[in-house]
Amino acid sequence: MAMEVTQVLLNAQSIDGAVRKNAEDSLKQFQEQNLPVFLVSLSGELANEEKPVETRKLAGLVLKNALDAKEQHRKFELVQRWLSLDGNAKSQIKACLLKTLTSPVSDARSTASQVIAKVAGIELPHKQWPELIGSLLSNVHQLPAQAKQATLETLGYLCEEVSPDVIDQDQVNKILTAVVQGMSSSEGNTDVRLAATRALYNALGFAQANFSNDMERDYIMRVVCEATLSPEVRIRQAAFECLVSISSTYYEKLAPYIQDIFNITAKAVREDEEPVALQAIEFWSSICDEEIDILEEYGGNFTGDSDIPCFYFIKQALPALVPMLLETLLKQEEDQDQDEGAWNIAMAGGTCLGLVARTVGDDIVPLVVPFIEENISKQDWRQREAATYAFGSILEGPSPEKLIPLVNVALTFMLSALTKDPNSHVKDTTAWTLGRIFEFLRGSVVDSPIISQANCQQIITVLLQSMKDTPNVAEKACGALYFLAQGYEEMGPSSPLTPFFQEIVQSLLTVTHREDAGESRLRTAAYETLNEVVRCSTDETAPLVLQLVPVIMMELHNTLEGQKLSSDEREKQSELQGLLCGCLQVIIQKLGASEPTKYVFMQYADQIMGLFLRVFACRSATVHEEAMLAIGALAYATGADFAKYMPEFYRYLEMGLQNFEEYQVCAVTVGVVGDISRALEEKIVPYCDGIMTQLLKNLSSNQLHRSVKPPIFSCFGDIALAVGEYFEKYLMWAMSALQSAAELSTHIAGDDELVEYTNSLRNGILEAYSGIFQGFKNSPKTQLLIPYAPHILQFLDGIYMEKDMDDVVMKTAIGVLGDLADTLGSHAGSMIQQSVSSKDFLNECLSSEDLMIKESAEWAKLAISRAISV
Repeated sequence: MAMEVTQVLLNAQSIDGAVRKNAEDSLKQFQEQNLPVFLVSLSGELANEEKPVETRKLAGLVLKNALDAKEQHRKFELVQRWLSLDGNAKSQIKACLLKTLTSPVSDARSTASQVIAKVAGIELPHKQWPELIGSLLSNVHQLPAQAKQATLETLGYLCEEVSPDVIDQDQVNKILTAVVQGMSSSEGNTDVRLAATRALYNALGFAQANFSNDMERDYIMRVVCEATLSPEVRIRQAAFECLVSISSTYYEKLAPYIQDIFNITAKAVREDEEPVALQAIEFWSSICDEEIDILEEYGGNFTGDSDIPCFYFIKQALPALVPMLLETLLKQEEDQDQDEGAWNIAMAGGTCLGLVARTVGDDIVPLVVPFIEENISKQDWRQREAATYAFGSILEGPSPEKLIPLVNVALTFMLSALTKDPNSHVKDTTAWTLGRIFEFLRGSVVDSPIISQANCQQIITVLLQSMKDTPNVAEKACGALYFLAQGYEEMGPSSPLTPFFQEIVQSLLTVTHREDAGESRLRTAAYETLNEVVRCSTDETAPLVLQLVPVIMMELHNTLEGQKLSSDEREKQSELQGLLCGCLQVIIQKLGASEPTKYVFMQYADQIMGLFLRVFACRSATVHEEAMLAIGALAYATGADFAKYMPEFYRYLEMGLQNFEEYQVCAVTVGVVGDISRALEEKIVPYCDGIMTQLLKNLSSNQLHRSVKPPIFSCFGDIALAVGEYFEKYLMWAMSALQSAAELSTHIAGDDELVEYTNSLRNGILEAYSGIFQGFKNSPKTQLLIPYAPHILQFLDGIYMEKDMDDVVMKTAIGVLGDLADTLGSHAGSMIQQSVSSKDFLNECLSSEDLMIKESAEWAKLAISRAISV
């Protein structure tokens, strides 16, 4: 078989489907029968100069896929598989890979670089292949240039694969030396210099110690800045990418270089090619991000304990930075609005301007207003569009007091531009800017509202008119209406939009039927806006919302009629079904929230549920998610009556819980089980065995995404609360799962993402305990819970001692302490008194500024004092 591998790899790229399938099967079979020989022959193919380029490249790719995968559990399996491989085979493979780095064929070299990095990513953390970095570094001084280039590329990939603590500082220094030398202007070969610059980008995370040393940092910064002036555009772009990364990784070290960097970036933005100019703008956006974070965290008062002071680079650069960004706004492209993923200098400049406004607040306004005034009425559309874009960009950041006078002057002008400007770009940006006005300067934020009874009619007329414009303009007009509706959410019974409710809804439905509603996300925007208008509507318009029910039901019914569709049409159809299910969800929540409308709405419940069940019969994950959420809302609205739908719905519920692949669907289904438990209470008992078995199975699976596990625990609590002492038959299994998760959650330390996950995991566990205790309360079986109390108290001590719980966890935790005392009475009293931190924890919660925490704590205090006095 090793002999024929070339032919099989050629066949695997054949145009003939049958030949290709046959070859893929042979490769799979070979891999399963003899993995070591399979991997060795692939590496031999990659290293063999006499073989065709395409088989060498594919051999490398198959090798790389044998080492790494996207899914966590699969990746773990592949790592274990490689580590247990025969040592002799591994040595052969590695020798072939290193040899390929000197190949004259660039595709083969590049593929080998990636595979070496994957192997290093597995072996270096296990203290294997210690000689790798040394042998790569000795290659850097070899000629020919292509070997040097490939080695630098490998070092770059290697730094991307392994974490900085795996490589000791001495080797890091040598890697950085090699990379920075390869970048310097004395390096004659462009490919080598480019590979070195890209490698530095990946190696920056390793350079903590080097950036703390003034001489080394000066040297690295000088070489990077020199590279931004290289004659080769790809090197300039890569060098600016390094600067962007340095700006976020080493913000606090930038002060000595910031003036030079400003000069370099300004030149690039004004004169260089687009890919380079975009990175130069990105540098300043990145500095804004850093300063916004620092200022938000410390609120501008830097005391001795803040990690990084704010250097106010943006504030100092304002007089030069803002004019440079305003110039970029005039470099629009003719068709940028039509293209979903468009990104160009004008867009990057506007985005950066918006970040600058958030960083410096009011200070930006006087620098931008003259530009707006000068360009807003000019003949050339580019000037009008740039002025409007500049205005829209600075609406988040400065204070309402500073902006309102401007907006009051501009509003009438903009409403007129939205209907009358001859240019579609200008209209597009005008509609976007109006949306930003309604988003950031709405009723609750400002003292003197921008929208009054007087101009409301005009605003709505203009927006509804613009929904008939080209799809990109209509989509932005929907967005503006979305924020307009949202602004009146907290305004109580009367909303200025009420008189226009029917007209707005009718216009939005008309938009969804436009022939071109598929372009520019228009249909989606129209439904999202319709949902928001319904969600924020008042009791006055409830009869009109009721009239909407049969209309949306009919639309959903029409998507289910069995016509034969192409896969493209099917995708559009399931997208539409998802939007309609989402719309029904909002309507159900709205009408189910008050008794009179709920009563009338119930006449539709059977039909709606029938439609949802038919939606499940069409196979599509996005739709299932939306339909599940809508069913959750329906269960909440119908309460115990929902039981009649369970026999038919149950199999779809089970399918959702088993859906590990599309884990969002699984997570939503778990939430719906909670909704249904709350609605049905003891009527859910017949379905509990199936549900609990599946939930426990999900918890023990390593294939299910970890984000689904916290909601599963909360769901235990919902079920226990619904079925009371009947939960006894699951108690042992549920408590054992909770116990091991609780132990795990006190050992997870680390980055912010993990802290967030740990908090959600702990909250899920605590919600489960709370539901179980409340469910068993007052039943003769409460003594079954006594053996679990010590562990729960220990868990509460543990999380209190760690001091990193958020407010949500704190509230749930103090609630569990109260539930424990409330349900177990005197049995709990003595245990709570002996607990290490219960008293401190209770006192801390009692003096909390958060009202919810304080309320929970006062209830817990009462329950505990009752339990102790018994």
